[in-house]
Amino acid sequence: MQAVQQRPPGRFNQAGQALTFVKWMAFAAICGVVCGGVATAFYYAFSMVTDLRHQNPWLLWLLPLGGVAIVQLYRVCGMAGDRGTNFVLVAVRENKPLRLRTAPLVFLSTMITHLVGGSSGREGAILQIGGSISSKIGRWMRLDDKDSRVITMCGMAAAFSALFGTPLTAAMFAMEVTSVGVLYYAAMVPCVLSAIVGLWMAQLFHVPATAFTLEGIPNLSPLTLLQVIGMGILFALLSICFCRLMHAAPHLYEKYLPGPNTRAAAGGALVIALTFLVWLWNPGSYDYNGAGEAVLHAAVSGHARPEAFLLKMLFTTITLGAGFKGGEIVPVFFTGATFGCTVGPLLGLHPSFGAGLGMVCVFCGVTNCPISSLLLALELFAGDSLGLFTGQSLCLFAVCLAVSYMLSGYYGLYSEQKILYSKLRPEFIDKKANDKEI
Repeated sequence: MQAVQQRPPGRFNQAGQALTFVKWMAFAAICGVVCGGVATAFYYAFSMVTDLRHQNPWLLWLLPLGGVAIVQLYRVCGMAGDRGTNFVLVAVRENKPLRLRTAPLVFLSTMITHLVGGSSGREGAILQIGGSISSKIGRWMRLDDKDSRVITMCGMAAAFSALFGTPLTAAMFAMEVTSVGVLYYAAMVPCVLSAIVGLWMAQLFHVPATAFTLEGIPNLSPLTLLQVIGMGILFALLSICFCRLMHAAPHLYEKYLPGPNTRAAAGGALVIALTFLVWLWNPGSYDYNGAGEAVLHAAVSGHARPEAFLLKMLFTTITLGAGFKGGEIVPVFFTGATFGCTVGPLLGLHPSFGAGLGMVCVFCGVTNCPISSLLLALELFAGDSLGLFTGQSLCLFAVCLAVSYMLSGYYGLYSEQKILYSKLRPEFIDKKANDKEI
């Protein structure tokens, strides 16, 4: 029998790697352009409805009607029972298809939420939009099981990067958030490229990147090390409280109120009542409706009301638990920054530095993504014009993040997030976040 001539394995592998690299260069560019463009439109629509609400405070009275409208919109489109970002995580981990209709539904319902004064964010919503669009692109291109997961992550990275202006954080978050303890390294090149192209799309249409200048950044010393460790412990406890409230709210609505329409209307009425009470306490204040970015910037400047973090958690859990749509990430930033600004001086830290620590460390605690959080600190604070953020500053952030990650337990914003490895020892556990058996 004549021997079959075989291709040298080295040459075959090199050719295959080159083709894979070129393929992902093309796919990353497509995802970056499409998802970055949609995220840019989302930013301008979000800004428009936010300005409209500020100019017309009476729109707040439409909150119950807005909640019912969102519920009916999802019902008509066959998406009742939608679980938000959790579906995107399942799509990445198990390659379950995402419906393209998710993108316009999340887009429109988030705009309704913010127009009528619901308390939610935007980044969580844009993850769903980017993931659903890129997942559909993957199906159009007939990608296989493994490649479909990667292209979904590309869309998440591109949309997050375009909206927030943090490409490294966006790429790492897309790879890190699905399975804690395992990184999808095969997705690194396409996710980074998608994030960069998405950022370029946003810059092309003058979408500003999110950035802050911290004040009072201390030098690295034994005392400051102990101070940031103490802050990390407090941020871990706050992260646990935030997650438990976010998961308890929907169950309480379901237990005491029949039907999604009733729950949405009741949630809107509760937010109106809370807003009125806050207004009596602090006349003219609508700080806890919408994303609350003005309060966030004030906290990083060193000014925050001591009760702000508690009120924002309450407003957000009531809004999202009732069925309104939007993201959780900006409310997490708000909560962490105002809390850090308040407790930082109690531990001898500048309130601005405490707010910066709180932003990224509470984000770390609720998402279980320490590497993404460290990159977030670098991209948010290292570009300040004063040049105060140094390598030693990053070390302080790293310690605080590590403590917050370790002590926040196995809670998380996303119930479909998998905790694959223990936070306390090198042990494989493979449980979902918030699982009581962990």
